[in-house]
Amino acid sequence: MLFFKHRSAVREYASVLLGTAFMAIAIKSIYDTMGLVTGGFTGISIMIKGMSEAYAGRGIPLWFTNLLLNLPLFTIAMMLKGSRFLRKSLFGTLFLSVWLYLLPKISLIQGDILLTALFGGLLSGIGIGLVLRAGATTGGVDLLATLIHDRYRHFAIVQIMLVIDAVIIISGAYLFGMNRALYAVLAVYVTTRVSDLIVEGSKFAKVVYIITEKYEEAALMIMEELERGATALDARGMYSGEEKDVLFCVVSKKETVRLKEMIHQLDRNAFVIVTDAKEVLGEGFIMESA
Repeated sequence: MLFFKHRSAVREYASVLLGTAFMAIAIKSIYDTMGLVTGGFTGISIMIKGMSEAYAGRGIPLWFTNLLLNLPLFTIAMMLKGSRFLRKSLFGTLFLSVWLYLLPKISLIQGDILLTALFGGLLSGIGIGLVLRAGATTGGVDLLATLIHDRYRHFAIVQIMLVIDAVIIISGAYLFGMNRALYAVLAVYVTTRVSDLIVEGSKFAKVVYIITEKYEEAALMIMEELERGATALDARGMYSGEEKDVLFCVVSKKETVRLKEMIHQLDRNAFVIVTDAKEVLGEGFIMESA
């Protein structure tokens, strides 16, 4: 058991290491070269670098600003929440700065702002997704929002993050122009979608509720032909007052089409509801590793 725990920890830290590398490439070789501020402390770092280049002739490195902004934040968070809560996030923050320092600045995309938003969002999404899957963050706005939420509980963490990121993007619009700010919004959207896909997985399941008079035959078809389980839920129609059995089952996306066809052939008057299930743990779906 101890071996599996160590192997799992190594896998998680390796995921953070790889994820921060993807993020650093997106920030240093895509966003920074095109002056695209996509929010977060890295967005602030890009703005500070641009201003220092304009007024002092030499830009402050991205890795330095990112580390400088995060250090007091982690110090406060460690005092309030303890080191165990921050261990992997501190690792992620440090290595994001390390990658920003070590990786060479290569202009991967030149002159195409749309491709910058799309490809930068893709790489950032992959990186953030890998970090989040390991149960870590890279500090910054995520951690700041968590600390603010502890004091102002009536605001959700996501709401606080949106406000902070919006302020950063608007500031970027002032420095680099509104055109780039709008493309930054597109990049943030792509990043969010890709990271969600990595964290939640692409194999989303479907939850199906079936209301039919022939529920026993329907359950048998589901179990025999689809080899899926089905559960009968006691229900009562509020209009008719009649007691009913509602079938509940979880199937894959592909099986949804076959299931609807089967139910339609069995009972044309059946009422079928299909909804998304973002994550399913158990036999036939994702199994938890040791």
